[in-house]
Amino acid sequence: MAFEAILFDCDGVLVDSELIYVDVEREHLARIGLHYELDEYMDRFQGLGGTDFWAALDRDHRALGKGPLPSGFGDDLDAATMERINRELSEIAGIKQLLQSHVGPRAVASSSRLARLIHKLKHTGLYPYFEPHIYSGEQVPNGKPAPDLFLFAAQKLDADPRACLVIEDSANGVKAGLAAGMTVWGFVGGGHSHGGHADQLLQAGAHKIVDSHNDLSGLLLPGNTAA
Repeated sequence: MAFEAILFDCDGVLVDSELIYVDVEREHLARIGLHYELDEYMDRFQGLGGTDFWAALDRDHRALGKGPLPSGFGDDLDAATMERINRELSEIAGIKQLLQSHVGPRAVASSSRLARLIHKLKHTGLYPYFEPHIYSGEQVPNGKPAPDLFLFAAQKLDADPRACLVIEDSANGVKAGLAAGMTVWGFVGGGHSHGGHADQLLQAGAHKIVDSHNDLSGLLLPGNTAA
């Protein structure tokens, strides 16, 4: 089938940032008594909208009898995360080649805050491939797994949601795309992908699993009938 537009998640799909986020977040959370096994952390929080993420952490902290999250915790976490991003972040292999060859409407639809999202795309040289269609969970009432962000991006592209393709690496993102009535392909080509990642995305409802951007290019570029 032909798609009117392609909506890309950012972290773990365009840029290889998930390992950075998870590493820094789990380290800082452990310092305040919030210990999460890696699989549990990924299942609960990967792709979750920012408001819901912080609300869940606050509930967990209060459940330990410690009250609200410590003052300044968010600022400290932000600073540590940005230091790692500026030092280590790179695009995921093959994405620039795909974007150079792909013709048609596309957008970024990410749970990241807009300023940080733009920073990551500029840092990795991906910004020109999407500007001005770069959209953040900050811009809609409800973050992923609600459909708001993907519907917002489709509206900005003047595309029928039913004819949009979503590329996502998280269960929350897959659920958001499905709730928007879109076709959703799960992406497992990021550095954070693990043995059960594909199964997790399929269980969330992904229509197809894509292993790399080379595979995605083969499905999307003209002359290929797999899409």
